[in-house]
Amino acid sequence: MNITRPVLDKIASECGHSFYLLDVERFRLNFTRLTTAFRTYYKKTTIAYSYKTNYIPRFCGLVNELGGYAEVVSDMEYQIARKVGVERNRIFYNGPYKNPLAMEELLLGGGVVNADSLTDLKSIIETANRFPAQRLRIGLRCNFDVEDGVLSRFGFDVGGEDYLEAKRLIASCPNVMLIGLHCHFAARNIETWINRTKGMLQVIEDHMQTTSSPLEYVSLGGGMYGDMPDVLRAQFSVPIPSFEQYAEVAAKPFADFFAKNPHWGEPELLVEPGTALAADSVKFVAQVIGIKCVRGKTIATLAGSIYNINPTPNRKNLPITVVPTSDMTQDRSIFDSVDFGGYTCIESDYLYKNYHGPLAIGDCVVFDDVGAYSVVMKPPFILPNFAVVEWDAENSVPKIVKRREVFDDLFHTYAF
Repeated sequence: MNITRPVLDKIASECGHSFYLLDVERFRLNFTRLTTAFRTYYKKTTIAYSYKTNYIPRFCGLVNELGGYAEVVSDMEYQIARKVGVERNRIFYNGPYKNPLAMEELLLGGGVVNADSLTDLKSIIETANRFPAQRLRIGLRCNFDVEDGVLSRFGFDVGGEDYLEAKRLIASCPNVMLIGLHCHFAARNIETWINRTKGMLQVIEDHMQTTSSPLEYVSLGGGMYGDMPDVLRAQFSVPIPSFEQYAEVAAKPFADFFAKNPHWGEPELLVEPGTALAADSVKFVAQVIGIKCVRGKTIATLAGSIYNINPTPNRKNLPITVVPTSDMTQDRSIFDSVDFGGYTCIESDYLYKNYHGPLAIGDCVVFDDVGAYSVVMKPPFILPNFAVVEWDAENSVPKIVKRREVFDDLFHTYAF
């Protein structure tokens, strides 16, 4: 998208000095490219978009239009999926905590719950016993060592007693159908994807040797890097895989495995990306509201915060563009090193370190790659969150996807 000062001023006149900008076409392209990469090796691959990464309804609705599934981990996200028009049979409910009523509604409507624990499974069986005529479709979330140095707390340890007990409970309940297996690991490097694929293929083989029921789906979860410019890529300590590389180490072995075992059917392969689709599909724009020197260090204060662009501990200098102010009276000096501080009272609230170049009060700093976890994890600390905008280039007007939050949005639940 072409970001010019007149465009930013037009949006600011309606939304304030800080706002998020959606690049919907970039999101669409990411979805299409990732799908194509995996289907090159395994035709029955479908994306189940990770709502928790960025549940802006505009993105969730687009995934549905493009034929993807909704992967939700909360009652709230389940309701988002329903409100943007996702049919229940296209929703997968994951996560360690699930609202029993939401699980029941989804299951009775043909959706899938991936049980994370015996607690989940016992709740499912209670529903099955109350509705014996209903066929409930479920999966099991599997946990095994992918050699990433992390003891994952999610899912059933496939070498443990709970996993065997889960299989026994399912077998004892005639209207609970185990139709899928699922895993998810946080590490995004290619070695972890090699190991998770090998691990899941072993789980599938062990499962199919003890049952005659074919699997309808297998999910390899999410945890993928997306496209990123070189300036950001260079800040990572591991190589950043392409969509094609992920597909080669995951979809290709998956296809080879089932080609050698045709008697086990051809289940749908699911991947659950969030960051890979959303990260570079959102920008954050914040205006420079002050510039000062503190003991020899130049600090520019922005009408934004690190919590607007990356609330997680994995903070890096994101790619930025400084768009000059339209106020020609401002002194636009060239600086050797400027740190961009946020509006909060936290000392560590810096959005960017060591900017080199011209800068003036009133300039807009545009941060790229802020679409993952930014909007959804922004705390209501100091200021409510900002507007989310999609620029309508054809009509030269902003389309408000989410209005700027105000006092009543945060405090109407309190008793004054």
